[in-house]
Parts: sequence; C-alpha cells; structure tokens
Amino acid sequence: MRAAALLPLLLAACAATPSCPTGTAPAAVAELAFGRNGGDGALRVGEADWAAFLAEEATPRFPDGLTAMDAQGQWRGADGRIAREPAKLLLLVLPGASMAEAAARTAPLAEAYRARFGQESVLRNLRPGCAGF
Repeated sequence: MRAAALLPLLLAACAATPSCPTGTAPAAVAELAFGRNGGDGALRVGEADWAAFLAEEATPRFPDGLTAMDAQGQWRGADGRIAREPAKLLLLVLPGASMAEAAARTAPLAEAYRARFGQESVLRNLRPGCAGF
C-alpha cells in the first residue's frame, strides 16, 4: 500500500523542472522542422513563401524571438526508399513554459504551415531546458 502511495510522488519527481545553473532559468525548448517539398518531390515552399510565413504566422505567435535555419531532412517512406528534402528549422526558447504549454503554443503554428503549404506533417521536438539571455 505504501508503494502505491509513493508512486505518484516518484513519477512527479521524474517530471520535475530541471535544476538550472546560475545565470539560466527553466525554459521549454521547441524545435520545429518544416519540409519545403511537395508530395511530388518538387520545391513547394520558396524563400519568399517562408519569409511571409515567418512574418504572418511565426512572429505574431512568438514575438519575443525565434531562430530560423536552413536544414536538410530525410525519412524512410512507406515504400522503403529514403526521401530527402530541404527544410527550415525553427528554434524557440520559451522561458518558464511547461512542456504542455510549449505543445499548446507550437501545435497551431505547425497546423498553419501544414494547411498553408499542403504538407503532410511538421516535426515538433519539445524538451525541457535551461536558458540564459
């Protein structure tokens, strides 16, 4: 019975906010990978398209700052072949945000990209971290 009572406390300890070094504070870190090709393998999202998406969708949602980088993505398709495409990687540091808050804030951005450019998916990698500015 005691073990059952302690289980929730142990699980909560595992999910606790990380202890951050001096000069940093807990933050959620979100990395989003936006593929730029269409289903036919041709480039669908050009530089002007990406710039407009950042200005109209990403910046209003994350006005405190973000970092955008060029990337190359690859994955194994259902047919077993490796598909490759250019991508954009967006790095967001969300001071004081929980993982649930980071998920809730980044999901609409990923959905906006999918809808706007007809993409199958957007990779979202969320993790706890420590950040100092």
